[in-house]
Parts: sequence; structure tokens; C-alpha cells
Amino acid sequence: MEPVPPPAEELARLDRELAELDARRAQLLTRRAWLLAALRPPVPAAAPGWNPSAWGTPPGGGPGAPAQPWGYVPGKGASAPRSAQNVLLTLGGLLLAVAAVAFTLVSWGSMGIGGRSAVLSVVTLGALAAPAVLLRRGLTATAEALTALALVLTLLDVYAVHAVAAPDADGLGFTAVACAVLAALWTAYGLALGTLRLPLPVAVVLAQWPLLFWAWAAGAPAPVVGWALLATAVMDGVIALRGRGPGVRITACVGGSVLGLSALLVGLTLSATASGPIGALAPGALLLAAVAAALAGAWRAPKGFALVGGVVAGLAAVAAVGGVPAAAVADGWRVLAYLLCGLALTAVLRTRLPKDAARGVLVASAAVAAGALAGSVPSVAAVLLGPITLLSDVWAGSPQGFRSALGSTLPWSESAAAPVVLALAAGLLGSAYRWWPSLVRAVAPLTVREPGAPGAPEAGAPGAGVPGGRPPGAPGTAAYGTGAPWYAGGPAGAPWYAVGGGRARGWPSGAALRGAAGAGAVALGWGALLSAGAVLDVPYALAVVAETLLVAGLLALAVRGAGSGGRASAAVAVTASAAAVAGAVSAGLLSLASEGASYAVFAALAALFAGAAFRAGAGVPRAVFAVAAVVWGTVLTGFAGRSLGLAGHESAPLLLLTPALTVLLGARLRRNPVAVPVELAGVPGALVAVGLSAADAPFLALTLALCGVLAAGAAVRPERRPVAGRSAAGLFVLAAWVRLAASGVSFPEAYTLPVTVPALVVGFLRRRKDPEASSWTAYGPGLAATLLPSLAVAWTDPDWVRPLVLGTAALVITLLGARHRLQALLILGGAVVALDGLHELAPYVVQVAGALPRWLPPALAGLLLLVVGATYEQRLRDARWLKDALGRMR
Repeated sequence: MEPVPPPAEELARLDRELAELDARRAQLLTRRAWLLAALRPPVPAAAPGWNPSAWGTPPGGGPGAPAQPWGYVPGKGASAPRSAQNVLLTLGGLLLAVAAVAFTLVSWGSMGIGGRSAVLSVVTLGALAAPAVLLRRGLTATAEALTALALVLTLLDVYAVHAVAAPDADGLGFTAVACAVLAALWTAYGLALGTLRLPLPVAVVLAQWPLLFWAWAAGAPAPVVGWALLATAVMDGVIALRGRGPGVRITACVGGSVLGLSALLVGLTLSATASGPIGALAPGALLLAAVAAALAGAWRAPKGFALVGGVVAGLAAVAAVGGVPAAAVADGWRVLAYLLCGLALTAVLRTRLPKDAARGVLVASAAVAAGALAGSVPSVAAVLLGPITLLSDVWAGSPQGFRSALGSTLPWSESAAAPVVLALAAGLLGSAYRWWPSLVRAVAPLTVREPGAPGAPEAGAPGAGVPGGRPPGAPGTAAYGTGAPWYAGGPAGAPWYAVGGGRARGWPSGAALRGAAGAGAVALGWGALLSAGAVLDVPYALAVVAETLLVAGLLALAVRGAGSGGRASAAVAVTASAAAVAGAVSAGLLSLASEGASYAVFAALAALFAGAAFRAGAGVPRAVFAVAAVVWGTVLTGFAGRSLGLAGHESAPLLLLTPALTVLLGARLRRNPVAVPVELAGVPGALVAVGLSAADAPFLALTLALCGVLAAGAAVRPERRPVAGRSAAGLFVLAAWVRLAASGVSFPEAYTLPVTVPALVVGFLRRRKDPEASSWTAYGPGLAATLLPSLAVAWTDPDWVRPLVLGTAALVITLLGARHRLQALLILGGAVVALDGLHELAPYVVQVAGALPRWLPPALAGLLLLVVGATYEQRLRDARWLKDALGRMR
């Protein structure tokens, strides 16, 4: 056992141990600081034109030294951050600039010519010389602030010289000279002091104005102003490509873009308003110079800028070349001149332009074509939608010409070139669809990315050197680096990749592009033929026949495309089908001007679409053709009633001929996929018949009964029985009610009870034989046959006997339904009890509501909502329980 030392000795021992701990802690802290400095990444070297000391921060120490915060001064710790320093320098420079402006404008007149010159010279020279001294001492931020002050002073010097030395000089001319001199001065100053970032961008900004101000001062015409703008834009382009520093390049790029677009607008305006081909030559030369400048810049510009340059060059070339012939033709044909020039831009595929610039030129070509096609849309829309005006005066007589039947106010003389434009575009797209592999080979150099390019597969990766993902060495493949185009032959010589995006995407995308070309050719060709008749103003009879034959051609194309297979052919078939339906609607509307034309056109349309449905393979087009044929047949039966001079309700039974045929066809087709669409297509005809007969109750009852017969005929087939059987029962009951109402029967029970009792007996026997049978099938029709007519009469009966008897009977039925768990009895009986009670209580409710204050109903409604919201979950559970309870009933 160790003895306890005396207190003095123990205290000395504790002091020694604490001293050792302090020394160890200091050693560990020193080691920690060294490790942190060693792990910190080295400070990168300052880029040209950028100096960390610009913000007042001295360079860091030697390698491994810990980085110091911004504004650190050795021996004094951290000072204010650089943002505060920038604010101070900016405010100081701004105050000095304000003082200089105030001095020049206010105090200038109190000094003599010598004093003025001395003050401005000394201050300006001092402001220009001070940044050089400050840069040598590492105070770049201060130098930048004084440079900004010097800029303001030089502008004030120019103002002072104009006000004192040359007051009579022209303002625009003097400004042009001053901008040129200042641009040269600041360029030399910025090159001499390369560290400063402000002088060179300022010089670029000043260089934008000399040529433009000179042209304005000389009163030059618009072409000269355009050339001045273009020359300045070219200068900006050179600076943007070869300039020093991002600030100079960005400034030059912005200035060149603005001035270049301004020059193009001047040239385009002059070309569009030229009085003749000779007058269009001068603006054309300006635009061609812009084309040359844009393409020259595209050789050295980055990818995105090269693409934009190609687009601008293409559009300017179209405006320059197309403006000359456009000025020599009528207004309606100018678009054709521009379109031909735009299509000629595709020759860029044979040039040596950079890929991105060539893509831009092709984009410009596509934009010109799209604009020309957009200008042709109104004429096609007028032909398709114009015949709608004939609906207001059916069979009024055949008009003399096609345009008279359209009722359009479109200036057709200005749309003279629309058919040619559409036909030309359709021919080009059709050629692309037909010779797609050759087109792919032509554009392959613009869509293939070389190995190592962004987005291109790496060597050995899936798809690298394997067009469409085919194995290396397979027929039609070409490896990277061989100089061979990156495409391959697919089925029937088709390409194995989609053109676009610069990378192979596989066969489906290529087929989609080819299908889009084919679909576009069909749509544009159809529009060209439609608009040609209106532009030529062919006779009415010829227009009707032509549109009908055009529908026949489209149907033949759709049937052929649907049967050939493939995505491309499918796209053509779908487009042809849609165009055929739209063209059939237009032709049908156009035929409404004449009775004979209406019968002939709709009969031909019904036959054509029926034949197309028979010839087409299984699929959506076949169903569409069949439904369209049924619609045209329904319209024909409607014409029969009008020709016979029948009233609307009298012609209603005739409209049921087409639904009857659809029922027979459905029985014949049975399980065919077209059967359901054909039968459903007859339903709108039946609804139209019911609507026409609604004006006469006896005819309405007859129409409903005939519809019930048709539904019963469809219910003979087992697959239609669930829906058609219920529909037939409901139609028969409704027909009986309408007939009773039309006969003025005030005691419908005498007619409904003899039907209800046997129906309930049959339902009881059915349930006894098949307990799983639904109560709606067994008892629903019988109960509805009496309850619903009695309820309708009770609502108009002022006496109390009928409502009492009806309510009692309905209550008994409701209780029986709840007792035996029969859904039909419970729901029908409960609904009748509720409505009957509402009818009896309605007068008293109205009296009570009239006596209550106006604010009480909203208050009660709000209280009800609060209660429901507070017990929302419980109400949901109650609703689910009620739904489940009803669902368990038969």
C-alpha cells in the first residue's frame, strides 16, 4: 500500500503533469496546422488579365502556406472583405465622375480658355497615368476605378472640344469622328496596360458608332446605312473570333449580332419593297455580303455559333436571290420564288462547309419551306370548311363555280401559287419516301459523329462501328476511321439508323422518319389538288366529282398502305385514312347545294367506304371505314324523308333503316372486331330519329318502340344480351309511357298493372329456379312499369289519395327488399317513397323557407359542412358500408 504524500509534494507533482500536458497540446496543434496546410490544394496561377491582387489581396505565401482570407494584411489580421472594397471604390469613382460632370457643365464658363484646357488636360492625363502606377503596386481594383473615371473624363473632353473649339460642326459627324478617335485611344491604352479589363470592351463599344453616325450625318440612303451596319458587324465578328479576353469577345459578339440583324432587316425590307428586278439587285448584294460574312465566321466559330451562322446565311441567301425574281412577278407568285431558292439550299450537301454550318443552312431551307406551306394553309382550309355555309340553305340550287359554293372571302388571286407550292413540297417528300436509302447516304456526312466526338460511341462499345447495332463485319457495316459513311443497308435496302442527332438510333427511328415523309407527301398532295380547284374556279359539278374521286384515291392508298406492313407504310395509311374522312365530309357538304348531287355523292361515299372496309385488313382503319359507311348511309335515309316532303317527326322511322341494317350486319359479322363499331355507329342514327320525333308524342312512342325492337333483335345473340336486353326492356317501357301520356290517360295503373303482375310472377319463378339471378332482371322491369308512371302522375295530381296509395305501396316494396335482400326492390321502392314524400312536403318547405331569415340557410349549410368535415372519416366508413351492403344484395 503506497503512502499518501504530503500536500506540498502532491501539489508540485500536479503542476509538473499539467505543464507536460500543455507542452504536448502545443506540439499536437502545431502538427495539426502543418497537416491542414499540406492537404489544402495549391493556389492556381492567375489567368492572363486576372490578378488576385485586383481586389487588394496580396498573393499567398510559399508552397504549403495556409491561404489567407480576402483583405488579409500581414501583421494586422483580416480586414474588410473584397465586396466592401468594391463598393467603396465604385462609390468613389462615381462621386469623382459626378464632380467632373458638374464642373464641366456648371463651372466651365467661369474660367478662361487656358484654364479650361489646363484643368481638363491635367485631370485627364492624371486619370490615365495613375492606373499604370497602381498596377505596378498590385492595386488592380483601384486602377480599374480610376480607369472608369478616365473614361468619363475623355467623354467630357470630347464634349468640351465640341462646345468650345468646334461649336458649328455637325453633331453627328463630330460624334462619328470622336467615337473613332476614342476607340483607337482606348484600344492602344488597353493593349499597353493588358491587366485592365475595362479599356478594350469600351473600345469595342465605341467602335460600333463611327460608320453609322457618318452615314446618318451624310444623309446616305438606306442601302448605304445597311452597308455601314454590315461593315461594323463584320469588324465585331473578327474581334469576337480573335479578341483578347472574354469581356472583349462577348461585347463584340453582342454588338455584331445586333448590328448584323439590323443590316439584314434593312436589306430584307429594301428587297421586299423593290419596284422591280433592277431595284432588288442592290439590297440583294447587301444580303449576299452578309451571307459571305456569316459563312466566313462559321469556319472558325464554335459549334453553336456556326449553326446559327448557317441559319442566318441561308435565310439571307434566299432573300437575296429570291428577291430578284419575286420583284418581277405578281404578289401571289412571290412565295414560289423564295421557295425555289430555299430548296436550292440543299445543294450545301455537296459543299465543303463545316458540318454545323451546313446543318444551319439546311435548317434555313426547312424554315423557308415551312413558311411557304403555312401561307398555303388558308386556301386549303377555305376549301374544306367553306361548304359549311350550305347547311343554312340545303338544295338551293347548283352554283355556277366552285368558289361560289365555298362562300369564302379569301382573296384567291393572292393564293394563286398555293397549289404549286403544295404540289412541289409533296413531290419532294414523296421522292424522299421512295428513294429513302439514297437520301440517307446523301445526308450521312452531316449526321455521323467521328470517333471521340461528343455523343459518339467509344471504340468497342455497343454500336461503335456497328451501324444500327449490327455485329462488326456484317454486310453493310463500316467501322470508324475508315472514311466510309456510317450507315448500313437494312431490309429492302432501307437504312439501319435514323438520320438526325448525329448518332445511330436503330431501324425503328429511321422508319418513323420515312413514314413522316410519306405522310407529309400524302397530306400536301391532297391539299394541292383541293386548292387547285378553288384557284382555277372550276365548275361546281366538276369540283364535286373531283373531290369524290380524290376520296376514292385516298381510300385506295390507305388500303394498300395498311396491307403492306411496316411503320412507314402504316403512317402513310393512317394519313390517307384521315384525309379520306375529312375529304368525304367536305365533298358531302359541297353536294348539299343540289339534290341530285347529294344522293350521288353520299351513295358513292357509302359504297367507297364499305368497299374499303371490306378490302382493308383487320385494324383501326377497317373499323373507321365501316363506321363512316354507316354514317353516310344514315344521311341518305334522311335525304329520303326530305325528298318525300315528310315532316321531321314523320321521317324519323326512315332513319331507323340504317340502324336496322347495322343490327343485321352485326349478326352476320358476330365475333368480327368490326361488328361492335358497326353496331355502335347505328346508335347515333337512332338518337337522331328519337330527337326528330320528340315534337310529336305518338311518333315518339312509335320510334321508341321500333328502337326497342332493334335492341331486342340484337339481344338474340348471347354476347349482346346483357346490354341489348336491358335496353330493349327500357325502350318498350318508355314507349308505353309516352303512348299513355299522348292518349291523355289519367289513370295509368289500369294499363300498367296488367303488365306488372305477370312480369313479377315471371320474375318470381325465375328467381325460384335460379336464386343467383339478379333482382333487377327478375323484378326491375315489372316494378318500373307501374311505379314510375304512377310517380309522374302523382307529381301533377292535386289530390292526396294517389300519393298516399303510391307511397304506401312503395314503402311495402322497400321493406320487402330490405327483408329479402333484393337490391331492385330496395332502391326502386326507396326512391319512389323519397320523391313522393318530397312532393307532399314541398309546399310546406317553401312556406317555411319563405318565413326564415335570409341568413339562416347559409348558416345551416355551413354548420352541416362543419359537421360532415369533423366526422369525415366516419362518413366515409358509412358510405363504404352502405356500398358493400348494396353490393351483397341480388
